[in-house]
Amino acid sequence: MMSKISCSLSRKLSINIILLAVPIFVLSLGIFYLQSRYLIRQEAIERSNSILRTVIQRVSNYMGSIEAPTNANARLLEQHFTPDSLESISRRIVMLNPRILSCTVSIVPDMFPQYGRQFSVYTVNDDGKISTVRETDFNYFDKPWYKVPVNMGKAGWVEPFEGHTEGTIDHNEAVATYCQPLRSETGQIIGVIATDFSFRHLAKTINDAERPYPHAYFVLTGENGRFFIHPDTTQLFRKTIFTDADPQLNADRIALGHEMVEDKQGTMHIVINDTRCHVCYQPVPGTKWSLALVCPDKEVLTDYRQLGYVIIALIILGLLGILWLCQRVVRQTISPINKLLNTTRHITHGNYDLAIPFSHQKDDIGLLQNSFAVMQQKLRDHMGSIRETADALRKHNEQRARDMELAEETVKKKTLFIQNLSHQIRTPLNIILGFANVLQESIASRSKNAAALSPVEAENLSDMTSIMKYNADHLKRMVLMLFDSSSTTGADELMSNRHDEVSCNDVARESIEYTLGHFQRIKVNFETELSDATRILTNRIYLLRTIRELLYNAAKFSDGEHITLHVSQNDTSVCFTVQDVGPGLPDNADELIYKPFVKSDDLSDGLGLGLPLCKRHALSLGGDLIYDDSYHDGCRFIVEMPK
Repeated sequence: MMSKISCSLSRKLSINIILLAVPIFVLSLGIFYLQSRYLIRQEAIERSNSILRTVIQRVSNYMGSIEAPTNANARLLEQHFTPDSLESISRRIVMLNPRILSCTVSIVPDMFPQYGRQFSVYTVNDDGKISTVRETDFNYFDKPWYKVPVNMGKAGWVEPFEGHTEGTIDHNEAVATYCQPLRSETGQIIGVIATDFSFRHLAKTINDAERPYPHAYFVLTGENGRFFIHPDTTQLFRKTIFTDADPQLNADRIALGHEMVEDKQGTMHIVINDTRCHVCYQPVPGTKWSLALVCPDKEVLTDYRQLGYVIIALIILGLLGILWLCQRVVRQTISPINKLLNTTRHITHGNYDLAIPFSHQKDDIGLLQNSFAVMQQKLRDHMGSIRETADALRKHNEQRARDMELAEETVKKKTLFIQNLSHQIRTPLNIILGFANVLQESIASRSKNAAALSPVEAENLSDMTSIMKYNADHLKRMVLMLFDSSSTTGADELMSNRHDEVSCNDVARESIEYTLGHFQRIKVNFETELSDATRILTNRIYLLRTIRELLYNAAKFSDGEHITLHVSQNDTSVCFTVQDVGPGLPDNADELIYKPFVKSDDLSDGLGLGLPLCKRHALSLGGDLIYDDSYHDGCRFIVEMPK
């Protein structure tokens, strides 16, 4: 049995440790793997952008080597603007700048009338052989390299052209042209100087640059996305980046083309010839061209794929290491627990004298064993005190049970005494009350005969009769309160006998009539927001007693002129509000008014049972009695009854 427990505990601990450690280990490696992919991509982007910026700088320098001599010689031409000067300066530009393929100087119409309407000088470097010719029959006015600077009035680059024949010099090499307007001393344009360079030389300069990956290549596009430099020579100057692009299948390539055409820079991933590639692009300064560096993703992520194999190996080795380490740690950890289990097994078999030894280990298991040892000692010491306490508690419970029986018997006797006393007092009270009524009627009948009694005697008899009747009614009311307060089952009876369907307004009117019958000189204002058809299900007798008692107190302790009974309702309850104008209750009286036999004035009439009984009846009927302490002109009580 012990070996099973040990094996089960060892297995559970190992599984729990593995379930905790393995996800953390795998998650950590996964995060490391994903972060590595991100860092590798970022490094590739930075590397590609750095190389692209370097190449862009080379291209700018290359084109600057074309612009600088053109601009310098343009000022020289403006100072010496003669046919011979045009020819010599054009030739010198080509001779002194090996990157310049050709140079053309064209004048505005009729500048040299002796040569006709048009006149231009063209110098070309044909594989080291420099030739210069004058062209008098070449219509160059519609050529872009002439129209652009003349119309714009400033220097600039025009789109490259290929395989053209101009004048008497033919060549089949794609070139780009930088053109600069020539001005007279008055600022008028008198001609244009245009220098060309070969894209073959520019492509060699670009392709000789360092490449981040073996199969990476550069692409140069023009204003409309036409390829100027591309590894596939069949696409040069004939196709654009949008050629043969399907809007659905090649949306990424179309998006890249728009980015490059709009002279934007950035990075993008697109699919080119079924190969996913990483593309960095940037516009060439001073032109409408855009240079892009295309790097295949499989080469960019080569290190990432190799890292994947490393991660898989780390996962396998890590899992094996975690498993071995868990088993070793668990065995060493549960060894003291096995000893403790062995000892407790003998104790559970009845060997209670066997003591659990104390451990010298400072870890949690050592503390656990020491706690068991201390607990065993404390249990032994405590068992005796438990037995003594149990005996004392048993004797105390027996004595308390006897006291409870005596208390219940005393309560029953007190209740029976009050009820008997109430019955005994009620009979003579009824007799006195009847006698007072008869006497009052007799006085009324005799008062018709003026000679029978003097006015003073009649008034004295009437006052005496009223006092007798008032005191009899007051005593009868107090007896009824004593009878109600002595009943211990009244609340249960109310809860079980709430079957009277009564009209709220009728109950209010009946309560007012009862109060006016005892206090003829008071006035009670009746206000209602309900129709006479509004009815509730309750106990009619106890609801009447509650409202009568509140009206009785209002008549007794107020000025008797401003007593109001207001009937209203809300979503769940019907409210009977009794309000008067008078001295009201003292401060903090709301804490004592519902306690039996407590009065605001010890010398006042009553037993201090009226409001406690009203509260008791209202709660037993499922409602409540609320004292409104925000009203300061007298007293205001609200009886809430459920609908």
